[in-house]
Amino acid sequence: MNSIKIILLNFHEIRRRSLKLWNGIPNEYLNWKPDENAFTIIEMIRHILEGEHLFHQIIENRGDLGDYQSPWKELTYTDLENEITFSKKYRAEFLNMINDLNESDLKNIKIERKEVGQNKILGDYLNRIAYHEAVHTGQLLDYLRTIGINRPQIWD
Repeated sequence: MNSIKIILLNFHEIRRRSLKLWNGIPNEYLNWKPDENAFTIIEMIRHILEGEHLFHQIIENRGDLGDYQSPWKELTYTDLENEITFSKKYRAEFLNMINDLNESDLKNIKIERKEVGQNKILGDYLNRIAYHEAVHTGQLLDYLRTIGINRPQIWD
């Protein structure tokens, strides 16, 4: 298995586990948050989905976001199914972009984000994107523990 296939496998596995978690959260808790400054559960899920699209745009523009406008900007929070359905097109575009890469792209394409002082090779940057979702999945597991409700078994 080459690096591209391993990266794709990692993205698929992380999302599979995220979906397992998200779908196990009762609807009545989607607007819960641990404190006033935190994301609600549904906001965190959108942050993950929208963030992946933002990261995709960063890659496409090699770090320069220009006048990026999020497709989520005008979308009202309703429910989990709406969030997932809305994001499917953008997820497919992101994964197709990765699939179209070759091994040399992972070390030769540079992502430079001057506004945050970040200069990474694409392979590193893709792994950081996956890590972003994984971290928030852990946060959501903690939210559920704090609420005192059952947490879906994502470690299968």
